[in-house]
Amino acid sequence: MTLHIPFDNSYARLPDRFFVRQAPVPVTAPRLLAFNEPLAEELGLDPAALASPEGLAMLAGNAVPEGAEPLAQAYAGHQFGGWNPQLGDGRAILLGEVMDRGGRRRDIQLKGAGRTPFSRMGDGRAWVGPVLREFVVSEAMHAMGVPTTRALSAVATGETIRRERAYPGAVLARVASSHIRVGTFQYFYARNDMEALVALTEHVLQRHYPEADGAMGLLRAVVDRQARLVAQWMSLGFIHGVMNTDNMAVSGETIDYGPCAFMDAYHPDTVFSSIDAHGRYAYRQQPQVAAWNLAQLATALLPLMGNEAAIPEATEVVQGLAGTYAEEWTRRFAAKLGLSAEDPDVQPLATRLLDQMAATGADFTITFRALAEGAEAPVDLAAQLAYQEWLNDWEAKNPDRTAMRRANPAIIPRNHRVEAMIEAAVAGDLGPLEELRAALADPFEPDARFDHLRSSPEEDEKVLQTFCGT
Repeated sequence: MTLHIPFDNSYARLPDRFFVRQAPVPVTAPRLLAFNEPLAEELGLDPAALASPEGLAMLAGNAVPEGAEPLAQAYAGHQFGGWNPQLGDGRAILLGEVMDRGGRRRDIQLKGAGRTPFSRMGDGRAWVGPVLREFVVSEAMHAMGVPTTRALSAVATGETIRRERAYPGAVLARVASSHIRVGTFQYFYARNDMEALVALTEHVLQRHYPEADGAMGLLRAVVDRQARLVAQWMSLGFIHGVMNTDNMAVSGETIDYGPCAFMDAYHPDTVFSSIDAHGRYAYRQQPQVAAWNLAQLATALLPLMGNEAAIPEATEVVQGLAGTYAEEWTRRFAAKLGLSAEDPDVQPLATRLLDQMAATGADFTITFRALAEGAEAPVDLAAQLAYQEWLNDWEAKNPDRTAMRRANPAIIPRNHRVEAMIEAAVAGDLGPLEELRAALADPFEPDARFDHLRSSPEEDEKVLQTFCGT
């Protein structure tokens, strides 16, 4: 079966200093672990051809299809607040771009595709754990309506990857609106490369924000999307875990899942990432970190906005994130409580509930879903929480439980389930992976077959740390 991918590679037409042209490094014995047929069809690609030996060779990085222009992108970034002037794709290769069936431009990138000039001391590879974590979590996020990169395939490489011990290697085929980051703008600003900044700004405006006008318009649009994205994360109990500026996509999609996790027991100071020793990227910190990151984008764009003269307006735009975030947070939590976003009691009601949940260690997802399911709730909320007064106040509002079911997932990719899936996959059993994928395909309409995946972890099942995998 002939594999044909209609590439149209706009990023590869930018100046050469935006990237390094490089093919993926072939792997020893590729084997398909997971394939996203609906996404392939959405991209206008032939799923059968992609799953064929020819397609597998492409998804593994062993063959470069006609029309692809493989490259590693250059960017910089602040990592945990510390500046690094050169990062770049150290283990990822952008094969090219396609126009999907909806007329949207989408990147196809291979993650774990081998060393590049940006790898520094890294091996350029990925092991099966982080690859399958990103596959499962990013697709679950998509099913919950969160803007996100997508997973097209996961391929075992037949090679051993050394981290704290030996693991089986894997390659993720990732699909994104683009892989352009705040750190991409920082890279050229740090080099005082105004020509590149202009070209990058024009590219992003045309690709993502054609309605925006100039660099200030771009900043305003990115701030708006990030404010709404982070509010949606917060409404789902999602913790990104590594919100460096090189991990913030200017498209407004969730990118670079790494040590991401969903909370079980609610607490605003929750941190899972093993490298976040001081809680910089804790759950409650995510809105403030987003604003900090976007202030770095504003700084990088200042030369195109008028330098010092533009600082007051740029500052106002970045500070405006707080208002947009608060508006979107209220809208999201109003939906979770089955109330109108115009109801002035939404914010105090939601805050009171969250405070009570934090005090009692209530499960974030189960609590909100139980409110939505009413008498059919999987837990006895009155026994779980000392909150009868709150419940009386809320029920007096006549909440719309049908609408609540559309806002509160019944099932999420819980940490202990993801870790169990990874352990099974390392041992050669893909059954838990397929079960998780099926269960998370429609998180708002629970299937009784997957009820066992909805529960909180037992004490000995709790996952307290997550890892990047690099």
